Amino acid sequence: MPDVKSEMTAEQRIRHEFERNMLHRVETVEREARRLRRLWVSSLISIAVLLGLATALVVVSARHGLPGTVADVIESRQFLLRDADGMVRGAWGTLPDGTMRLSLQAPGSKAGVSLTALKSGASGLTFSDSSGRSRGVFGILPDETLSLTFGDRTGMTRTSLGLNPEGSATLVFADRSGAMRAGMGVDSRGAGTFTVVDRPGAQSAASEAAPDDSAVVDTAPTAPAPKAPPKRR
Repeated sequence: MPDVKSEMTAEQRIRHEFERNMLHRVETVEREARRLRRLWVSSLISIAVLLGLATALVVVSARHGLPGTVADVIESRQFLLRDADGMVRGAWGTLPDGTMRLSLQAPGSKAGVSLTALKSGASGLTFSDSSGRSRGVFGILPDETLSLTFGDRTGMTRTSLGLNPEGSATLVFADRSGAMRAGMGVDSRGAGTFTVVDRPGAQSAASEAAPDDSAVVDTAPTAPAPKAPPKRR
């Protein structure tokens, strides 16, 4: 009959060995968990540092550009130009109707200059006074009509120089109300014209002979008036 004490001792020895192995495995798992935890914290810190560096690089490149590099293409719908005090002094961009405009403005005033390209194909250069009124406009229409106009302090056009596609050229002078008072030009046939209106309502038709007391003096047939320049906003 086997010794019971010996059998119990072997069983206890196996149990003790099993418990020791389990304890060793638990300690190993705990060490691995602590190592992974430290690795995870280190990874988070590294990612945060990299994100900070990337953000700083983006901010610096946005202000000054990347060192030693130049962007091939910069895309935007509008650019604003500011002076040292932060005031907007210029704008370059597109309007909702498709117009392209470059505007430059004097500090503390509406005086400035703007270059405009309309969606229709017309383009022009406008000079404005301190009140924002157009005082000078140089423009070209889609039909290739060229015009140069000058306005007074009220914004009324007083002088207009035009070159039409058919070859005629005219120079027109108007009074304060905008009515034509004098003009000269060359028509498409090459004939020169000169017209003076001394009083409102006087006719200057080339086909009509002026009476002795007429306020109109014509030396040649009247050339067609220049077409209006493109409107400026």
